[in-house]
Amino acid sequence: MSHRKYEAPRHGSLGFLPRKRARRHRGRVKSFPKDDPSKPVHMTAFLGYKAGMTHIVRDLDRPGSKNHKKEIVEPVTIIEAPAMVVVDPRGLRSLTTVWAEHLSDEVKRRFYKNWYRSKKKAFTKYAKKHADGAKPILRELERIKKYCTVVRVLAHTQ
Repeated sequence: MSHRKYEAPRHGSLGFLPRKRARRHRGRVKSFPKDDPSKPVHMTAFLGYKAGMTHIVRDLDRPGSKNHKKEIVEPVTIIEAPAMVVVDPRGLRSLTTVWAEHLSDEVKRRFYKNWYRSKKKAFTKYAKKHADGAKPILRELERIKKYCTVVRVLAHTQ
């Protein structure tokens, strides 16, 4: 019986299989932390991209270690977190969606397959709702406050 594993061990972890291009550029939040009702309303997730890695020199504060109070070099990850704009709040169960009054072209592009050939008419009827008065929009927001226990927002980066 030969021992190939000593002469030619496998290359790379099997945890990263299948090796293929990512389906989406942005990551998804697959689980949110448990909500604490005693704390005020806040965002539980935000978007960040891994921009790279570097290293830092810091003083180690670990009593009992032989490197205690000595400088050590550690690798760090740089995460770029661009500013986010809330586009619409929505309930966890699809009760209703309330869009913002002014949506940038970057947001509207996401709703078209081919932006430059489109007529760019998305959200024009919704903008008329804002122009007529904020009464129906405020009514929808009140419905969300009354019936929804979990409210999520759709946000985009600048």
